[in-house]
Amino acid sequence: MSSLTQQLLAFNHPNLLGVLGYAALPFGAALFGSLIAAFKTLGPKGRSHLQHLAAGIIFSVVSVEILPDVIHRQHPLLLTIGFCAGVGFMLWLETFAEDHSKTTIKAPGRTKLPLTLLAGVSIDVFLDGLLIAMTFHNLSDAGRLLAFALSVELLSVGLTLTQTIRKTGLQWISILSLNTLVFSMLLLGASVGIIVLPLLPDPAVDLILSFGLAALLFLVTEELLVEPHREVDTHVSTVLFFLGFLVFLLLGQQHAA
Repeated sequence: MSSLTQQLLAFNHPNLLGVLGYAALPFGAALFGSLIAAFKTLGPKGRSHLQHLAAGIIFSVVSVEILPDVIHRQHPLLLTIGFCAGVGFMLWLETFAEDHSKTTIKAPGRTKLPLTLLAGVSIDVFLDGLLIAMTFHNLSDAGRLLAFALSVELLSVGLTLTQTIRKTGLQWISILSLNTLVFSMLLLGASVGIIVLPLLPDPAVDLILSFGLAALLFLVTEELLVEPHREVDTHVSTVLFFLGFLVFLLLGQQHAA
């Protein structure tokens, strides 16, 4: 029997179910946001509040749980390669999503459906699932906190994506079905990550961890905070950012105790 087969047979399947249970939190939050937006349009101020809160939470998880682990590994070359790859991939993904208006289809009697935007969100949430699995593989406490943090972020994504798709004239049930397909990529990413990561050598895990660190920082600085500041910027949003950071900072402190 090969070593790979032995590792697969020795794999602890309850771990997979446990990780999927936590990954189901952001998946459910995304669908909940989709359901709300299917019937009600959230204004720029509401989206700004939600995105600032999500940014503060994710930034706190990165700072308290993930960054110290990356530093303690002390592999500067692998850190540099993985980090640069993460930034480059997220820049490509952002460009890919911004071009959604160029690749669309038109259904009879409806406006164009943004296929490239849907593909971009699918890739993004697949990466989120991988990040959840990655943090569970290295730091179980960080994985739990990240799952809660991404729940807030994907609630915002579900709202925004649904409001965009509503312009196509699709019925709400069709929108929810489409969003369910898109956000199920998160569960797929978590499943792939939790199965594959234990089979990888330590240098590969270092690369993935630094890649994920860059991806999360990019998510905070270039996706969650940029758009709200362009549309509306209030003191309430700023307070929510720091409140989200403080709450998860305290939770991280409790886990470290």
